[in-house]
Amino acid sequence: MQTVTVSEQGQVIIPLDIRKQLGITPGCQLSFIVEGSNLRVEVNQRIQSTKPEDGYGLLVCKLPGERNLVEFDVAQAMRDVK
Repeated sequence: MQTVTVSEQGQVIIPLDIRKQLGITPGCQLSFIVEGSNLRVEVNQRIQSTKPEDGYGLLVCKLPGERNLVEFDVAQAMRDVK
């Protein structure tokens, strides 16, 4: 059993070995259940890791003509917004 300290904001740090064992990663949702004088924590949702190539094709430019990122002028785009 490991002991942690609760911060003034009510936060605790889950020890690394427990996070690894349970697959708790940033974005996971946890449920807290009070059972008498005990507190049970359940992992509800695990966010699956993704790779950049998983998003290929999600963004589509519907402007006429083919455009490449190297042709994009950030300064001009900022001037166009003004």
